[in-house]
Amino acid sequence: MRYLPHNDRDRQAMLKAIGVASIDDLFADVPKAARLSSPLDLPSHKSELEVDRLFRDYARRNIPAAEHAFFVGCGAYRHHIPASVDYIIQRGEFLTAYTPYQPEIAQGTLQYLFEFQTQIANLLGCDVANASLYDGSTACGEAILMARRITRGRKKAILAGGLHAHYGDVVETITQYGDEQVIRLQPLADDPARDLQNLIDSIDEETACVVVQTPDLFGHLHDLGPLAEAAHAKGALLVAVVTEVVSLGAVKSPGEMGADIVVAEGQSIGNGLNFGGPYLGLFATREKYVRQMPGRLAGQTRDADGKRGFVLTLSTREQHIRREKATSNICTNSGLCALAFTVHMTLLGEKGLRQLAMINHKKATQLRAALAGIDGVEVLNQSYFNELCVRLPGRADALVEALAGQKILAGVPASRLYPQRPELANILILAITETVSEADIALLAGALRDYLATPGIKER
Repeated sequence: MRYLPHNDRDRQAMLKAIGVASIDDLFADVPKAARLSSPLDLPSHKSELEVDRLFRDYARRNIPAAEHAFFVGCGAYRHHIPASVDYIIQRGEFLTAYTPYQPEIAQGTLQYLFEFQTQIANLLGCDVANASLYDGSTACGEAILMARRITRGRKKAILAGGLHAHYGDVVETITQYGDEQVIRLQPLADDPARDLQNLIDSIDEETACVVVQTPDLFGHLHDLGPLAEAAHAKGALLVAVVTEVVSLGAVKSPGEMGADIVVAEGQSIGNGLNFGGPYLGLFATREKYVRQMPGRLAGQTRDADGKRGFVLTLSTREQHIRREKATSNICTNSGLCALAFTVHMTLLGEKGLRQLAMINHKKATQLRAALAGIDGVEVLNQSYFNELCVRLPGRADALVEALAGQKILAGVPASRLYPQRPELANILILAITETVSEADIALLAGALRDYLATPGIKER
């Protein structure tokens, strides 16, 4: 209790004041499976130097993506980030910038947020974008809440089978204490057309929105036009999700295909994998829905002398303090990650983004050819950007584990995302970016061929 100032009497008084008998009662809503049954297996009573040394040892057990052949994607992608990005975001103008609520001393911050929003609106094919949210999954949840407000209380949200499983989980978490009805369709690794048709067939007059991802979890690209028409015919909105934002340098934007709200994960531009975060939620919509859009919005104006200036607009700080009247309880934005995105995107420009996207797709085509030439491997994608899924003769997680021992990170087994669906146990999802070399592809193909030649592999 060295760092805790309260004694037993203090704790009992606080528990009595809030009406619970014990500290354990505070965690009654946490499932037992998620609770620790015993203390963590960590040593106690260590000095600061000893703790530092211990956790450095733990850190050395990680396998950095840059040190091995890396084919992991599924919502987080390894791209090259120019050294100039890190240099620029550490400049004093940004590190010491004041809160954007005081525009007279935060013009630099507000200007880059305004420019960030402009980039996102153009990239996602929408009229307006906000100053970012925490990540793509929470942005997806916010889009569903926004759709309900726009459709005047319709409660049903239908999630495509190809939506990332973690996004679906976050949506359920965000909506669990409301009366939203979330319907998650069955994931189909090998039939993207049926996935989209199932979504269309599920729309009715009670539907607030349908949510679809492109490229989807299994790498399939979708034409959202027919889905948008079907949703709008029933008065529902189309929410489009993009987890690999680099794809928008090569494919038609969701906004251009009729999406009403577009959310995306911006990690691929300017932000490293970082062992899982922090990441960057992108959010854009049509101008007529701007007052229902969550988060901050930086606007351009003129000061008393007629000079151009920037301010937060439409959404006031007080709105987020009075939570019951707010459009969202996310009352901040991923400022540093948004800045890194803006810097990297500015360095790339439109031409550079298109070139980067085409390099990624070319690499994926090379990977597809290499995988298709291996006996026992069935490539399931007819359309793709930089991610593919394959069907193997045995369990995909066993393959991933075996190849990791050879310093090849061979992708994500679908069973990791859907452990309750045995029909996906032999599906492997692989991503490839500009950071993967032809030698890496050859290494993966050779190791995969050798692994599948092992006797008894179908029984694993």
